[in-house]
Amino acid sequence: MKRDAVTGGGCLVSAAGVVGAVWLWGSSDRTQRHLGNEFENNGQDFGAALTELPFVFLAGAVVPAVVWGLGAWLLGRRRRTGSPSVSEPSGVSESQGVSQSPGVS
Repeated sequence: MKRDAVTGGGCLVSAAGVVGAVWLWGSSDRTQRHLGNEFENNGQDFGAALTELPFVFLAGAVVPAVVWGLGAWLLGRRRRTGSPSVSEPSGVSESQGVSQSPGVS
């Protein structure tokens, strides 16, 4: 996969995760109770919305993006291990090559 496709896909999955998480949170009975869906708005508590909504938003954005990135990494790793290995040029192995001190290029 190209890097731009992976990045774009991760952003789309993250955006869909945010929309889905906020929608699920907003439609739950617990949230409806806190937002005043009870009889005569008893138990209305906007503090619950102010404290929970940022966490729901972040979780909806981060979890799908991490899963997408992990899947892309695993697929890329699987493709690399399936490709034929590159042989050493001119038959020189690393143990026979000239060692350089750190910092010298």
